[in-house]
Amino acid sequence: MLDRSRTRQGHPDAEALRDTIDLARHAEALGYHRFWVSEHHSVPGVAGSAPTVLAAAVASATSRIRVGTGGVMLPNHRPLVVAEQFGVLEALFPGRIDMGLGRSVGFTDGIRRALGTDKEAADSFATQLAELTAYFTDGPRRHPQVHARPAEGLRVPAFVLATGAGADIAARVGLALVIGDLRGREAMQAAIDRYRSTFEPSPLWPQPYVIVSGTVAVAETPEEAHRLLLPEAWSMAYSRTHGVFPPLEPADAITAREPDLSPKQRAFYESALAGHIHGTESEVAAELDELLTQTGADEFLVTTSTYERVGLLESYERLARVVGLKG
Repeated sequence: MLDRSRTRQGHPDAEALRDTIDLARHAEALGYHRFWVSEHHSVPGVAGSAPTVLAAAVASATSRIRVGTGGVMLPNHRPLVVAEQFGVLEALFPGRIDMGLGRSVGFTDGIRRALGTDKEAADSFATQLAELTAYFTDGPRRHPQVHARPAEGLRVPAFVLATGAGADIAARVGLALVIGDLRGREAMQAAIDRYRSTFEPSPLWPQPYVIVSGTVAVAETPEEAHRLLLPEAWSMAYSRTHGVFPPLEPADAITAREPDLSPKQRAFYESALAGHIHGTESEVAAELDELLTQTGADEFLVTTSTYERVGLLESYERLARVVGLKG
């Protein structure tokens, strides 16, 4: 399960962080295998800006579930610092920490300047990955005399969040792949096939490992499941037409606004609603079976963002039943 600590209209950012920790407890009780948090900077609709800090809070509030990041955006950080942070997490919570890594940079020029980076920083992702993982495996490093304490020698699984060339980089450096179908199922499958066929084993992953990610919403009826998707879809459409990613609004407010959407807003809105797995338990089970057959995924990484917390928790409870999780 991935949670982005989405903020809700009329609620403070701090509440979103507390909700994330509460959701992690529910995920553990339901039997989910991993709980990941994300990294976003200066986004009004997302409170999760410091994933390793939040991961520490989640790990402290749980006892069994694996905790990680989906992910730390490596171009925003120095590999040594990231290695140290995950080394500390693994030392404190042995056998429970995942290191999910992405190559995205800040959303705007101002954010990138504030982070001390630029758009071109993503081009160095593969080099940064190699430097970061070397701190754990004691492999060749740019600075051989430097050691990441207490990371060296610890086993922290590393995952690459695939955007752009991410799948090819994951194969080249020998790390697990996390990939969604943002550009369509065919493009996703082509990237997965290429990853598996070109994978080079590493000390962290001796063979390919694929996690397929996506939005999943489960409810008693298809209409209720669709309704769960509306707040996030409207936020996406609003961000594409206003340049600001806003807090989530209630579904009723969004449906009341639908008749007045401009053609451009409607196009973005409908696009944001497309491609997700949603419906009743039996409908979602069938879609997940189809996706597993197509991709041969080792795991699914699921996320759901909606305004109503009760509906969100019920969706994850239904999904746990669908896939036979045992709390």
